[in-house]
Amino acid sequence: MQKRDYYEVLGVSRDANEAALKKAYRQLALQFHPDRNPDDPAAEERFKEVSEAYAVLSDPQKRQAYDRFGHAGVGGPGGAGPDFGDLGGFTDLFNDLFGDLFGGGRAGGRRRGRGQRGADLRYNLEIELHHVVTGHEATISIPKMRPCKTCEGSGLRPGTQPERCTRCRGTGQLVFQQGFFRISRPCDVCGGEGEVVRERCADCRGQGRLEGQQTITVRVPAGVDDGARLRLTGEGEAGVSGGPPGDLYVVISVKPHPLFDRDGPDLHCEVPVPFVKAALGAEIEVPTLEGKVTMRIAEGTQSGTLLRLRGKGLPTLRSRERGDQLVRIFVEVPSKLTDGQRELLERFAAETGTEVSPAAKSFMDKLRDLFG
Repeated sequence: MQKRDYYEVLGVSRDANEAALKKAYRQLALQFHPDRNPDDPAAEERFKEVSEAYAVLSDPQKRQAYDRFGHAGVGGPGGAGPDFGDLGGFTDLFNDLFGDLFGGGRAGGRRRGRGQRGADLRYNLEIELHHVVTGHEATISIPKMRPCKTCEGSGLRPGTQPERCTRCRGTGQLVFQQGFFRISRPCDVCGGEGEVVRERCADCRGQGRLEGQQTITVRVPAGVDDGARLRLTGEGEAGVSGGPPGDLYVVISVKPHPLFDRDGPDLHCEVPVPFVKAALGAEIEVPTLEGKVTMRIAEGTQSGTLLRLRGKGLPTLRSRERGDQLVRIFVEVPSKLTDGQRELLERFAAETGTEVSPAAKSFMDKLRDLFG
C-alpha cells in the first residue's frame, strides 16, 4: 500500500517549522487516539500514520533525508520503516499529551515521597459579646491524630531506614514500551513512592501518628465578626508517614446578648422610661458593655425616640475606631394604679388639651381629612 506524503498527513506545508509540526501533531493525535476511539479501527490506523509522520518530520536529520529521497530515505515502502529507537522529544510530547490517560508521568520522573499531608480540623468556639470589644484568649482541647513519639512521625522502626524499591528501582514508576510508545504507571509494589518500608514502628503500625488530645491557646482579635474563621497553620492532624500536618480552623460564634443587638460595629438597645420622667424630662441610667452611663432625656420624650452614645459600640478588625450604641426609648405606662394616682391622672386629663398632645392632634386631623 502506497504511503501518503508525511506533510499531507499532518496537514502542514513543506516549510513548516518545529512549532507548526508540534501543533498539528497535537491536534491530530488527540483526535484519533485509540483510547478516544475504542470502536473505530480506522482511527487507530490514522493515529499510527500521524505518529509516524511526526516522528520523521520532527527529527532534523530524518526530515532532511525524507525531503531528498521521500519514503525511501527513511526506510521506504515495505521496508523496516523509520527508526524509532531514539524517540527523544517525541516521547516527551507523547507523555505531555497522554500521561494522565495511563495514570503516570514520564519514565524516570521523581517519586512523590512517602509523606501525606494531615487532614484539616474545625473547632466551633463560642465567645461573649464583650469579648468583641476587648479581644479574647481561649484554651481549647481537641482530639486529633498526633505524631508518634517513638518513630518521630516516620512510621519506621527506630534505627531503620526505608529501602529502595527493587521493582521500579526507586523511580516510583513502571515503564512499558510497545513499538515507539513508552507508557508509565505507578509502581504496584511501592505505590509510586519509590521506597518500601520493611520494618514498621510497632506503636503506630507504620502510620507515623497516634490518636491523642491536644490543648491549644486561641487568640481571638477584637472586632471579630460572628462566623469568622481563624486559621491556625499546622495545628490540624499530623501527616501520614512524616508528611506535613494539616491546619486547624476555629469558627467564631458570638453568643446572643440579653440587652444588645449587633448591627455591624453598632449596638442597639431599648431602655424603658416611666411616663412621668418622659413627660418632665430626667436623667436616666443606660447600660453599655463597659458599665452604666447617665443620659439626659428632654421634656416630652416620646416612645421610640432614638438616642446615640458615640464610641460605645464595637471595634472592627480594620479600624481602631468603635461604632455607636443606639438607645431606643420605650415610655412605660403603669399597669396598676392606686385610687389616689387614678384621681390625679383624671384631673390631669381634664385639664389638658390638644396642645400637650401634638401627635394625637395631628392624627385626628388626618382622620377628619380622610373620612370627613
